[in-house]
Amino acid sequence: MPVQLEIQDEIVASMKIPLPEVKKELTKELAFALYGRWALSMGKARQMAGLTKREFLNQLASRGIRRHYTREDLSEDLAYARGE
Repeated sequence: MPVQLEIQDEIVASMKIPLPEVKKELTKELAFALYGRWALSMGKARQMAGLTKREFLNQLASRGIRRHYTREDLSEDLAYARGE
């Protein structure tokens, strides 16, 4: 189910973002905010932002957002590296 967000014209007009790029930029900002709050996985946030993994990781770093990497992720990566 798609969700639509309504932003008043006055607010959109005051943004320092070219009008044709507003929707894309706001969607990307929302994706980073949700990822930063642990509300979206990296894969879903990347999909929402329309970025490659490398682009997403670079922008996480430039925004000071820590990558989600749990002990469970580490265990899975180590098991994979050992061929398990």
